[in-house]
Amino acid sequence: MDVIQRIAEELAVNIKQVSAAVTLLDEGATVPFISRYRKEVTGGLDDTQLRQLEERLSYLRELNTRRKTILDSISSQGKLTPELEKAILDADTKTLLEDLYLPYKPKRRTKAQIAREAGLEPLADAILDDHSLIPEHLAAGYINAEKGVPDVTAALEGARQIIMERISEDAELLAELRERIWLTGIVHSTVATGKEQAAEKFKDYFDYEEAINKIPSHRALALFRGRNEDLLTISLKPGADEKQEHELCASFVASRLKLKPEDVWLAETARYAWKIKLYTRIDLDLKLRLRAAAELEAIRVFSSNLKDLLLAAPAGPKATMGLDPGIRTGVKVAVVDATGKVLGTDTIYPHPPRKDWDGAIDTLAKLIQKHKVDLVSIGNGTGSRETDQLVADVLKRHSELKFTKITVSEAGASVYSASELAAKEFPDLDVTLRGAVSIARRLQDPLAELVKIDPKSIGVGQYQHDINQIQLAKGLDTVVEDCVNAVGVDVNTASVSLLKQVSGLSSSISENIVIFRDENGPFVNRKQLKKVPRLGDKAYEQAAGFLRIMNGDNPLDASSVHPEAYPVVEAIIKDTGKSIRELIGQSQFLRNLNPGHYTNAHFGLPTVTDILLELEKPGRDPRPEFKSVEFKAGIEKITDLEVGMRLDGVVTNVANFGAFVDIGVHQDGLVHISHLADSFVKDPRDAVKTGDLVRVQVMEIDVERKRISLSMKTNPEASEAKPERKHQNQPKQQAPISGSMADAFAKARIGK
Repeated sequence: MDVIQRIAEELAVNIKQVSAAVTLLDEGATVPFISRYRKEVTGGLDDTQLRQLEERLSYLRELNTRRKTILDSISSQGKLTPELEKAILDADTKTLLEDLYLPYKPKRRTKAQIAREAGLEPLADAILDDHSLIPEHLAAGYINAEKGVPDVTAALEGARQIIMERISEDAELLAELRERIWLTGIVHSTVATGKEQAAEKFKDYFDYEEAINKIPSHRALALFRGRNEDLLTISLKPGADEKQEHELCASFVASRLKLKPEDVWLAETARYAWKIKLYTRIDLDLKLRLRAAAELEAIRVFSSNLKDLLLAAPAGPKATMGLDPGIRTGVKVAVVDATGKVLGTDTIYPHPPRKDWDGAIDTLAKLIQKHKVDLVSIGNGTGSRETDQLVADVLKRHSELKFTKITVSEAGASVYSASELAAKEFPDLDVTLRGAVSIARRLQDPLAELVKIDPKSIGVGQYQHDINQIQLAKGLDTVVEDCVNAVGVDVNTASVSLLKQVSGLSSSISENIVIFRDENGPFVNRKQLKKVPRLGDKAYEQAAGFLRIMNGDNPLDASSVHPEAYPVVEAIIKDTGKSIRELIGQSQFLRNLNPGHYTNAHFGLPTVTDILLELEKPGRDPRPEFKSVEFKAGIEKITDLEVGMRLDGVVTNVANFGAFVDIGVHQDGLVHISHLADSFVKDPRDAVKTGDLVRVQVMEIDVERKRISLSMKTNPEASEAKPERKHQNQPKQQAPISGSMADAFAKARIGK
């Protein structure tokens, strides 16, 4: 297979574009670097196209490697015909390739193999070659007690096993039947006998059916989790009318043998081949296919949420106090300066059993005043609303203090606190206080702080422990890499965790950058980076454009203009007679320049256009402007809620069935996809993303099960009054909260 041509066809781009991109990837270039600084070379392939190209390149190369192994194996057996070789060379999926290899694949000693050893293969051939012959008459000539064939029945059974194996290894037949069942098959789940109580969280699946090709990823993963925990039994029916569909499939197999009504023995063999061999294999294959598709979708959703979280608006370089709420163990306090450096820590006990409310207020006020705190970041865990009220009282009693309080997600803070990285960063700081530092810093710059935490610990995915961990890690790593490089990194303040996500920088090089910075002081220009041990020309080429040096010798070092393109800027300076500082920020002037005047053999129109845009606002941050949500006073727990309340909240997670919103009661509410907007929403991410501030209305409250149903519709009551259209494959069991909302809650509960 010509990999380059195949990818070009799939992406609908020119072969030269793909070839150039593949060459760059093979040379060690990263996707962020290629998409940003090699547009002329690839013909403008963007990062999405390049990620798809990279993924397909890996798959197709693995396919070709496996293809060669299979060809060598069959050839060594002396069974490689021109027709088979062509079929193998034309195979475009791993599944088809393995189907073709199946008859030649070394396998354990089967019943068919035993029959061949007994000399019964000629009997099977004779029965297949001439249907007019009577199998019983033919079999009489193959009786051989010494070889384990004592009578006609044994001979026919051996021949049947050989024919059944041949049928089950027919690649074309397998593919056709597999697709047929994918289109007609029904997944049916039941609760395991005697496990009703243990399987309570899977109640919606105690007697559940849905078309296999229509099951959403979250439901599929819930089913597989239930099965893996021995709480659910999952079966695949070939169609709604199981008996009829089995007969149709058996007839389909029989038709491949070109049988006539009088070919009774072969027709029975075809039925056995279907039920015993083919259906068993197809059942396994399609369940694997369902799981693989569900995992890919779950990774896509997780990646999308992670990207939104990483690219959340930063509050900026301001002195910030982080509060890690706690009731019995106290509230941990940490104050950091504008650069994230820890200035002071403490622990206060405003809540029971100590109840030192006044003392806590006094301590916070003194710290805020001493360190001129601009922002107070409050973790949203247990005790969050009580701590929020404490900070509100600080403002009331100390009107001279001017600061803003904001609640942030503390997901992963405890994981970071206990990590080796945190111990290295804060060797003298108690593990309980490191979480408060993280909470403060993630308000200043979410991206810089969250890269220190394993993405799987941030809490924006579902079923993350049920899916392929290697694929998940790879998918999430690419998201982190893309986000970090899209924003850029201040090389004089960045941690090793942040630097190692920059294109071209490894962990060891990142550590060397920090050591060099500590020993020699801040970098004043990008050229200094070449003095960092092990940061060679290749790494410098990949990384330099993404590393920022603020207030250095050259203003361009604070921009995304790559040092290799500085000559273009110098040409603009010479042509316009303006210095670089006079050019920067002059939008109108820069937009009047003709990019075509500054192109050359190395830098084309795309690069020059990018340079002019960057000069308008060097180092522009693609993240949105910072905004904060103010939870409604007096609404602190689920029992404070009332149906009909309108509240402000922040989106904490987005799933295929809706979005979860923090409204300040320690239990996220769910906005089902049907309530995300007044108009129809196909994908929840088209309406909201993680971190969005939203206005919601409380629709239903289930205190016992801690469920809150919310709506973002203008007039949700009116839409609720309309008759609800039943889903064709709606689960037979329903939770007390009606309709799709119950289904969504169930998936959310299981997916935690």
